[in-house]
Amino acid sequence: MNARMSLAGFVSACVVIAAATMGAPGFARVRGASAPTATAPVETIVVAAEDDWAPYSFAKPGGGIDGLAPALVAAVFETHNIRVKFAVMPFARCLLMAQSGAVVGCFDASITDENRAQFHWHPTPLFQEELAIFARQDSREVDVRLDQLEGRTLGLTIGYTYPTSVMSNARIRKVNVPSDANLLNMLVAGRVDYILLNTMPGYYRASQDRRLTGRVKRVGVVQLDGFWVCFSRTHPDGKRLSELFETGLQEIKANGTYARITADFYRQLNLPAR
Repeated sequence: MNARMSLAGFVSACVVIAAATMGAPGFARVRGASAPTATAPVETIVVAAEDDWAPYSFAKPGGGIDGLAPALVAAVFETHNIRVKFAVMPFARCLLMAQSGAVVGCFDASITDENRAQFHWHPTPLFQEELAIFARQDSREVDVRLDQLEGRTLGLTIGYTYPTSVMSNARIRKVNVPSDANLLNMLVAGRVDYILLNTMPGYYRASQDRRLTGRVKRVGVVQLDGFWVCFSRTHPDGKRLSELFETGLQEIKANGTYARITADFYRQLNLPAR
């Protein structure tokens, strides 16, 4: 099964666009969630979504957003009768928009020492994913640790958040590039020794390009990362919505919605549910 074809429309499979009832396009409703009563007020918010981190969050060719993260975010806010309009953009801009208060939040962000005080964070991560060390397929190395990268070249993606243990180690020779696709191409071409990618997005992206398929592999794990919606400290609703997000996340975990959405996601990737 082609993973890209099976994932295209994943959000639309979990979300119904409620343009008719909202009077405007782009507001998402999760199927199976309880509908608001005719008299209940409906709040609408704008959340920034990163556009280039398939299969978790990525722009669809015809416009809009796809992936696991937007489906979960819509489901969480649906528990509070809040409808979400996703502003799709590169991750670096996503963070800046949330910091400035132009949008109430941004996903998918990880918490670091540098950004911990810059945003409101809900306690429970939206999902978790490995941050992995990738090498070329012919590498014989296994269980590579960060300290073994000292003196070697390591590719990183500009605008992404990485652990302090990576960024503060001056003995690792870091090479910064604009995108994950650039990282994989540089690794295969031998221009860097290693790259850091999240495991599933790394393998997923490689599987979509015949020049990369079967030419890279995971040789180590830096850590298991959580990913959050980082809520703005300058937006007037940032703190309130971060608190509502936590209660809504707990609700969809308790009522089975979270499990159903994630199971569908992993099934479409031909992977066992985590």
